[in-house]
Amino acid sequence: MLIQPVLSGDALLADMERANSRDNNFRLWWLGQSGFLVQWQGRHLLLDPYLSDSLTAKYASTDKPHVRMTERAIDPARLNFVDVMTSSHNHTDHLDGETLTPLLAANPRAVLVIPEANRGFVADRLHIDPAMPVGLDDGLSVDIAGFHISGVPAAHDELERDEQGRHKFLGFVVRFGSWTIYHSGDTLRYDGMADKLRPFGIDLALLPINGRAPERRVPGNLSGREAAQLAHDIGAKLVIPCHYEMFEFNTASPNEFVAEAAKLSQPYRLLRCGERWDSRELAS
Repeated sequence: MLIQPVLSGDALLADMERANSRDNNFRLWWLGQSGFLVQWQGRHLLLDPYLSDSLTAKYASTDKPHVRMTERAIDPARLNFVDVMTSSHNHTDHLDGETLTPLLAANPRAVLVIPEANRGFVADRLHIDPAMPVGLDDGLSVDIAGFHISGVPAAHDELERDEQGRHKFLGFVVRFGSWTIYHSGDTLRYDGMADKLRPFGIDLALLPINGRAPERRVPGNLSGREAAQLAHDIGAKLVIPCHYEMFEFNTASPNEFVAEAAKLSQPYRLLRCGERWDSRELAS
């Protein structure tokens, strides 16, 4: 039986509307895998959404079936209030045509932020004008709808660049108001990573915990232990794990993450799909 989101469909939309305050705090919902919706001052940032069954259908008759574990939280076409959306890299659970195409149709003024190195690939997959997305790279930033978004390298499994030296895998550091979020995308830890991130003063880190295993035949991510350690080393005030409980072949229990965070006295929060988190928790 599929894991049921805390809130989905009409109930999830109602919760987003009810929470939509123009105070100085922000709200965040985990939408499954590495997808998060950030709400601040009536504006909405959608990080790496995967809201379809495209991968389950694609691999159904192969030796690497993507059996879904958690029911979809929301039809992407219903999220018609998004200002900014991101794709950290070209893997389908972070760049999904069946998610992003209806989102772009429902939000014609929204801006899609991607690694500059992936511009051609993104345009081909989404059937959009190659000039439409905003491309970032390590050290580059953009301001959109009050969100200041900076690109930082990600290693999935390694730091991979195009022929012009631009990173194909990015994380995003997002500053807005007095807050700073780090969404790593898919990544392993690499030399100098913590030193690069620490100066940002990160309030909330969103990190994958599914780890890596050669038999999965997919690039790896931080394990739960590594995610907790990285959050601690970059000085994150809170860390929320992600990239688990989506596909049976590529998931992990959060228990290792929880144990390591407790050992390090690293504040954390486990969310369930469709659950809301409020930044006021950081002040409590």
